[in-house]
Amino acid sequence: MRLSSSSALFFAALIGAGNLGASGSFASPRTPPPSSIVIYSFKGGADGANPLAGLTLFNGALYGTTSLGGANGKGTVFKVSTSGNESVLYSFAGQPDAASPAASLIHVNGKLYGTTPVGGTINNGTVFEVSPSGHESVLYSFKFEPDGTNPYAGLTETNGALYGTTSGGGTKDRGTVFELSASGDESVIHSFTGEPDGESPFAGLTYLNGNLYGTTEHGGYGKKGGAGTVFEVSPSGSESVIHSFTGAHAGSSDGAWPLAGMIAVNGTLYGTTYEGGPADEGAVFSVNPAGTEKAIYGFLGGDVYLDGASPSASLTLLKGKLYGTTLYGGNNDSGTIFEVSKSGRESVVHDFQGSPADGAFPYGPLIVVNGMLYGTTANGGVNNDGTVFALAP
Repeated sequence: MRLSSSSALFFAALIGAGNLGASGSFASPRTPPPSSIVIYSFKGGADGANPLAGLTLFNGALYGTTSLGGANGKGTVFKVSTSGNESVLYSFAGQPDAASPAASLIHVNGKLYGTTPVGGTINNGTVFEVSPSGHESVLYSFKFEPDGTNPYAGLTETNGALYGTTSGGGTKDRGTVFELSASGDESVIHSFTGEPDGESPFAGLTYLNGNLYGTTEHGGYGKKGGAGTVFEVSPSGSESVIHSFTGAHAGSSDGAWPLAGMIAVNGTLYGTTYEGGPADEGAVFSVNPAGTEKAIYGFLGGDVYLDGASPSASLTLLKGKLYGTTLYGGNNDSGTIFEVSKSGRESVVHDFQGSPADGAFPYGPLIVVNGMLYGTTANGGVNNDGTVFALAP
C-alpha cells in the first residue's frame, strides 16, 4: 500500500491503524547492504508505538516521540540510550493536552520542545515543552484562524524565539509560518495563499543568513497542479518563493511534493521531494537562496530498480556525503537508508527488512552520533510497532 502525499491523509494513514503494511516484492534482488542494529523495538503498549519522528541527542541520550502508545494511547516522549535502555518521559493524554506527535524534538535551555498535529483545547494541534524529568505543559493550542492548524513539523529556535509551520489554517486555510515566545505568545508571520506563494507546509524551517527557508507540499507554479515550493521568509514576515517544483513531465527531472525540510551546507540548501524525478518516485535537490535549483538524483523505484522510493525525511551530512531515508523501495519495499554525493552518485546503505527482525518505513530523519547514523522506523521490529536503529555507514 503506497500512501497519498496529501499531508492529512498521509499522516492519518500512517497512524490510523498503527501499521503501514507491506506491498509487493522485487524481482531482481542484489547483494544486501550492511545491516542496521535495532537497539530498541517498541511493544505497542506503555512504552509507545509507531514513531514518526527522528531522534534528538540531549545530555548524552537519544530523545524522541511515538505517535501512538503510552499510558493513554496518544503517544509518548521517550528516552533511549545507545545501548537500548528505553524509558517513557511522558504519555500524552489528548484534549486539552497534546496528542500524536509527528515531528522531532529540539532542546533549548535545558528543555525539550515539540509540536503535535492534533490535541490541544480544540484538537487543532499544539506546541509543548517537556523537562528531562518528564514535566510537560502545552505552550500553545492552535485555533485554526488566523493562527493556523495541524503543525506536522518540528520547531526551529532563532534568537530566543521558536519558529514553525502549520499545514493548514491562517487567513486562507493554506497554512502558516508562526513565531512563538518561550512564554507561549504566538504570532503568524506569514499566511500562505496557494498560488504562487505555496500551500500546506508539511516541514520545518532552516535558518540561513538571517532568513528562514522551508518547503510547501503544494502550491507554486507547476505542471502538476502546484507541485510545491521552496520559500524564504524573514523573521518579520516578508516571504518569497525561490523555487516552484514542476514535477515529472516530458523533459524534466524536477521533484514534486516536498514533505521534508532542508539542510544548509556551505550556503546551499539540500532537500528531498516525495514524488517527481524521472520515474516520479522522488528526488534529491539542491537550491541556493538566489533560487538556482538542481535535481541531484531521481529515484527509480519499480520492481527492477532497488534504489529506494518516496523520501519523506530531511537529509543528514556525514563525511561530505548526504544521507537520507526512503519510505518505500529497497529489496523488501520497506524503505532504505541511502547516501548520495553532491554530484548525484547514489547508493543504498541499508534495506529495511520489516518485522520481526528489522524496522520498516523510516519516516523520520537520521542523526549522527559518534560517526553512527541513528533513526526510527514507523513499523517493523519484534511487534511491528516500530524501532530505534543504528547503522555504521
